[in-house]
Amino acid sequence: MRYKIVVDSCCELPEEWKQDPRFEIIPLGLEVGDYHILDDEHFDQAEFIRKVAECPQCPKSACPSPQRYMEAYRTEAEHVYVVTLSSNLSGSYNSAVVGRDLYHETYGDKKIHVVDSRSASCGETQIAMKALEYEEAGYSFEQVVEKLEQFRDRMRTYFVLDNLETLRKNGRLSGVKAIVASTLNIKPVMAGTREGTIEQLGQGIGIKKALQKMADTLVKNVGNAQGKVLMITHCNNRMRAESLKERILSQIKVKSVLIMDTAGVSSMYANDGGVIVTI
Repeated sequence: MRYKIVVDSCCELPEEWKQDPRFEIIPLGLEVGDYHILDDEHFDQAEFIRKVAECPQCPKSACPSPQRYMEAYRTEAEHVYVVTLSSNLSGSYNSAVVGRDLYHETYGDKKIHVVDSRSASCGETQIAMKALEYEEAGYSFEQVVEKLEQFRDRMRTYFVLDNLETLRKNGRLSGVKAIVASTLNIKPVMAGTREGTIEQLGQGIGIKKALQKMADTLVKNVGNAQGKVLMITHCNNRMRAESLKERILSQIKVKSVLIMDTAGVSSMYANDGGVIVTI
């Protein structure tokens, strides 16, 4: 195996990639009160959403240890690419970097590159997909690294959530200056910044109007979309994701579309009904 792609569990993967030995998912921990689980293949979204709704305490995540990452790097693959949550949202990136350093100290040299996605969810998926694409095209490790960083810097992530409480209580909305009362049914349209923090781009009265504004904003900013992949993740609301896809595709043409349901960490932050889109 020439290469391996390691991602943390905020990265949603298509089912066929989950069974592919070239991929490995490193689970984060999830906590809802006294309920503690790993965000792995046993994650039950319906149960998790129910426990979050019932618990007065804010859910939390715990990043993987550097040792867990180091073990993932113990592979016969010559090249290892690691994609993590934004370093401004989680300690996963730092753990992956420390794990790389531990590997080098313990086992010697290996070509390992850790990508700070400056995003989350399907933003990580986009970068993992590009690592696969570039390796299969025969690029050298150094060329893949350069191309991944360039792609990451061009990619945009947008999202609309029904409920911002988890992000707010976990201190993830420090860059947002205009969060309005949920009782007014005003839903902010959010985006990841180039630095991997969160900003508010606009808002809509109700989730439908907010999704429309998000689609229109994406179309306005995307440039030439024909060679790009549109990825949409949703938390327990496929209908919203499909509606968003149709609105976007009515205005632009893309290479392909991938829709996935959120895994554990993304479900925690998106909450029931949240929708994330990257291109």
